[in-house]
Amino acid sequence: MSALSIIISREYLERVKRKSFIISTILMPIFMVGMMMAPALITIFSGPEEKVIAVIDDTAVIAPTLQNGDEIRFRNITDGLEAAKGNEDYDAILVIGRDAVSRPEGNISLYTRGASSMQTEEYIAAMLEKSIENRRIDAYQIDNLRQIMDEVQVDVQLSTFRIDAESESETSSILSYILGISTMFILYMFILLYGQMVMTSIIEEKNNRVLELVVSSVKPTVLMMGKIVGIGLVAITQILIWAVLLVACSVWLMPALLSAAAQDAADPAAISAISQLGDPAFMTGLFAWLVLFLIGGYLFYSSIFAAIGSAVDNIQDASQLTTVAVVPIMLGIVFAMTAVNDPNSGLAFWCSIIPFTSPMVMMARLPFGIAWWQPVVSFAVLALSFLGMIWVAAKIYRVGIFMYGKKPTVVELIRWIKIK
Repeated sequence: MSALSIIISREYLERVKRKSFIISTILMPIFMVGMMMAPALITIFSGPEEKVIAVIDDTAVIAPTLQNGDEIRFRNITDGLEAAKGNEDYDAILVIGRDAVSRPEGNISLYTRGASSMQTEEYIAAMLEKSIENRRIDAYQIDNLRQIMDEVQVDVQLSTFRIDAESESETSSILSYILGISTMFILYMFILLYGQMVMTSIIEEKNNRVLELVVSSVKPTVLMMGKIVGIGLVAITQILIWAVLLVACSVWLMPALLSAAAQDAADPAAISAISQLGDPAFMTGLFAWLVLFLIGGYLFYSSIFAAIGSAVDNIQDASQLTTVAVVPIMLGIVFAMTAVNDPNSGLAFWCSIIPFTSPMVMMARLPFGIAWWQPVVSFAVLALSFLGMIWVAAKIYRVGIFMYGKKPTVVELIRWIKIK
């Protein structure tokens, strides 16, 4: 067994066997599902809190038309505002001025007892708008005007099809947006987390003088590559487990959701999204690219983190140098957010080719079905850039692991790179 494989095996098994890895791998999918279900569960179990809204209506025509909701109860009163304020049975007081129908601005006020919720204000505003609109329509004295207006209104739902592929296929921009954002954040999290794990491991072993013993048996470059690859395999193992769970979900769960949505005559856009999410080929291809760009992005940035870890003695000094790696990753997040809004723009294309931002930006664009050659070119450029970065990192690493007590300057780092 070669020295490189021994180091890789040690780094991999040491982390995979930890309870924290096992717990996070199992709990993260449960946590993600829980986060998606939490709003619905809160709504179901919390139950509405009824609010009584006293209405003082000087128009005498709006208050009778206000409809009660699940949480809102309107109560028309004839008392004055000051008397209503003293009645603690009212959670709020709605005052409607005499000219509210012709000029609502400045003629409608809401007095609340305590902080008012946005949901309550939106419901009251919606009821007032509907009532005032009806009063204005009645003022025209045209028979069936409301019916005519209702018949004129239309809600257009677009069914989008790709014609630049081998066969026409229905797509969902909403699903593509969600998948683009999700996979981009997964890459961001893994690259930053496991990249910094490489840096921390090197700093700890450097402080314990373990590296001085190890490099007496293996070359510094081999040691660095062993750490990078071993920790990288931990990341790949974790994401592959999640990928299998999600693909299995798309195969078995999504068809059932699609069938239920069709039976309930659900929104066509939702049906299209569920249909695309339930396509095993689509999901498998997306996760295949996710793994590839995870590997490429991790190798590229972990080389930088390894160089930083070898150049310093403690985490405090390292935190200052990590800006070199963290800033490009953050820029990748910013450009990826732009790319999901226009995945075919020139900015999105070039940011998905430049290796410092390509992992995040390309994964944000892939769910939209871009040309096949673009991720191929992007990954090839990323792989070549990794080879160059690992060469630079190895130069710094072989000198830095023996340096103690002083944080190197940029000039010194450049000098280390030039050493043959």
